[in-house]
Amino acid sequence: MDFYKKRTLTFTNSNILEGYTVAGPKENDGRYKGFFDFALEDDMFAQNTFERAERKMFEHAIEGVIAKANLKENDIDTVISGDLLNQIVSASFASRKIHAGFLGIYNACATFVESLILGSAMLNNGLENVVCASGSHFSTAERQYRYPLELGVLRSPVTQWTATGVGATVLSNKSDAKVPKITRATIGRVVDYGIMDTNNMGAAMAPSTMSTLVTFFKDTGTTPEEYDVIYTGDLGKLGSEILRDLMKQEGYDISDRQHDCGGSLYWDEQQTYQGGSGAACTALLFNAVLLGRLRRGEYKKILLAGTGALMSPTTSFQGDSIPAITHLVEVTA
Repeated sequence: MDFYKKRTLTFTNSNILEGYTVAGPKENDGRYKGFFDFALEDDMFAQNTFERAERKMFEHAIEGVIAKANLKENDIDTVISGDLLNQIVSASFASRKIHAGFLGIYNACATFVESLILGSAMLNNGLENVVCASGSHFSTAERQYRYPLELGVLRSPVTQWTATGVGATVLSNKSDAKVPKITRATIGRVVDYGIMDTNNMGAAMAPSTMSTLVTFFKDTGTTPEEYDVIYTGDLGKLGSEILRDLMKQEGYDISDRQHDCGGSLYWDEQQTYQGGSGAACTALLFNAVLLGRLRRGEYKKILLAGTGALMSPTTSFQGDSIPAITHLVEVTA
């Protein structure tokens, strides 16, 4: 039975004014050293816990992107943000400093693209300026999802490294300048192929990414060849290989244009194995790298697919498989 259902939205006035990034030390030592607006020398960020450091990163990124867009705090209608911690405390606590509306969201590492979709929808319904933000911290996520940091557990070759960083974007329905725009978006559905290995998130997420990409191409009548690049969120190196194989089975060859934010974030010698993961990956790469390439005309039209593994320690301990979701936006220069 064919369960295909149209899930793609079209936006007419979602302008990307600015992006701002806060990156951890390991991330700034990676492939994109020097691309980030602010790089931490110490991932404690002068705080007494890693969780408070993550919160401060959100505060800095949100304040930074508003200033970079030449706006004031009272110009912002809503902040849409999320993180990986229980009750998304980093995003929600950071938003105490902003006197705008707040929508706290969670779709694991797909959170940033989810925020872009929601922000674009709100702009198309009367709001003027929206901040979208997402982030993660290696040390907070590691001890929430896996083991105490002090335990020093050996990591599997299929694991990824949770990125430390926050990326924030200002979307606006008004712009005098020619800026990149979010023109279409596909809302992902939850897909579960029965993957049980919590270390191998790329394998769990790749089927959901295939589902969303195929849905987008069917909904819009487009093909991969019409896009300069297709950036996935954090499938990592192995997950990207699985995605390419799955897409070929569906009749789409994306091998020459698919790149992965997490897979490209670090150098091989940094020993992150499959690359980066976490809600920071897509937010960092989009705001620090892709926006610049769109502005310079290096890219004219791209797809950004945020990928998320929706497990929790509770579900993993109870022997559940890992459901996943992928949201997608089309961005044009």
